[in-house]
Order: sequence, then C-alpha cells, then structure tokens
Amino acid sequence: MDRYAVIGNPIAHSKSPQIHTAFARQTGQAMTYEAILGPEHGFADTVRAFAASGGRGMNVTVPFKLEAYDLADQLSERAQAAGAVNTLSFRADGIHGDNTDGVGLIRDLEENLSCPLADRHVLLLGAGGASRGVLLPLLAAGPRQVTIANRTAARAEALAERFHPLCRHTRLDGCGFEAVAAAPVDVIINATSASLSAEVPPLPDAVFDGCALAYDMMYGARPTAFMNHARARGATRVADGLGMLVEQAAESFALWRGVRPDSAPVLAQLRLQLAATAP
Repeated sequence: MDRYAVIGNPIAHSKSPQIHTAFARQTGQAMTYEAILGPEHGFADTVRAFAASGGRGMNVTVPFKLEAYDLADQLSERAQAAGAVNTLSFRADGIHGDNTDGVGLIRDLEENLSCPLADRHVLLLGAGGASRGVLLPLLAAGPRQVTIANRTAARAEALAERFHPLCRHTRLDGCGFEAVAAAPVDVIINATSASLSAEVPPLPDAVFDGCALAYDMMYGARPTAFMNHARARGATRVADGLGMLVEQAAESFALWRGVRPDSAPVLAQLRLQLAATAP
C-alpha cells in the first residue's frame, strides 16, 4: 500500500491521519497515512528517509513549513507565493512542494459557508505565515479590496507590497490595527494566533457591525474568543477554521491520488467529535 504521513512537532494532536484515512476509505484508495514526530534538528533527513522507504507524500505542519520549502526541488506557484510548503510529493524527478492552505480557506468560505468573495472588501488580520500562505488564492477569488491589518503596521505594508504585482482588479493595502477604519467590511479573516490565548486583535467595534462573515482560522470545541467578540458586535455570521483544515487536506489528497474526496461527511464527523469534547 502507498504510504503517506504528516510531520510536525508536536504532532499527537493532528487530525490529519483521521481525515486522510476517511478520504482513502471513501474513494477506495489503497494507502496508509501516519503521524511522524519531526526532530528539532534533522527534518530533511527524516523526510528523505520516509521517501526512501517507499513514502509517496507528506503533509508538513508547525514548525517545518519553511524547512519543507527549502527542501523541495520544485515549487508550485502558490508555494512560491506563500514562501512555505505544507504538502510534499515524492516523484521520479525529485521532491515537489505545494501549499494547499489558501485553496482550503477559499473552498471553506465559498463552498461550505456560501460566502462568495468577489467584489467584497476583505479584512485580513495578521501579517505572518498564515496570511502569506492564503493571499494568492484570496486575491484570485476577486475581492474588490483586501486590507491587511497587523499589530506592526510595517509588516502589513510590506506584505501588501510583496503581493501587489499579483493584483488584477483588487485594491490591496496594509496598516496597523489602530489604523483600521471604523466602518463595516464584508468579510473579516483572523489569521493571527490571538485566539490561542483567548485574545482578540484590537479593532474598532464598527468593523463587525453587519459584517457578512467573521472567520477565525483557529478552531476548537467551543467558539473562539474572536468569534464571540465578532458576534457580540454585530457580525451576521461567524465560523472557525475546522473546514479550512479539512479542505486543505482534500486538496493535498487530490494532488497525491488524482481524485477529489467529498469533504462534507468528514467535516461533519470532526465537528461532532469536537462538540462531544466541549465542557
């Protein structure tokens, strides 16, 4: 059977083995998928050893996405734009690196949550790797405007400048949280890690009023601090990033196996399992 794996540190919490095992069963693919605890030093050797033992591909999670980028012999356009790799494919001509985070986000927003982005104003919170990883597919979705807001304005401005040549009809700019206009936007995407510590980026309350969707890339058994904050301030809908996790996995699976799984039942099962763990 073909072997696949996810590598990260820590890794015990990863839902990827469950997700890909469900995809394989659903699509009739003869494959196994395991979790590998990556060493703090020796990531490249671990990946090469897995490939040499017959591995066909790997998902890459924290903290190895930049090392995976450097390791790849070929990079997809979206991996180059993201500056990070979360999907490795072992081919005859070398290691191919891709990044499926952005397309996973867009599919969750537009298909699972029925929130089209074309001609809308999107406020993207954070200027780190999570934002960089989704910007190319986000711009391709055709929003009217994308504003990147970050605690350090210079980082948001630099990220906007980097992606500006890729804009067609989208206005793209960056600013500090304090400079976000006190006026509603259509979609707000929280790509910061603030929810991990139950914090919320300091934004004017008015940006949430009437917002069609406030989306947090983080997820958990209960709504995140950002979701609760947005709902209390008038956001029409709120959602977490569990769907993004499943959709980026579906994209990786399709790259490896040439067949796209149905993500809906897998997402529903994960949601039920999370709900069962809520206090």
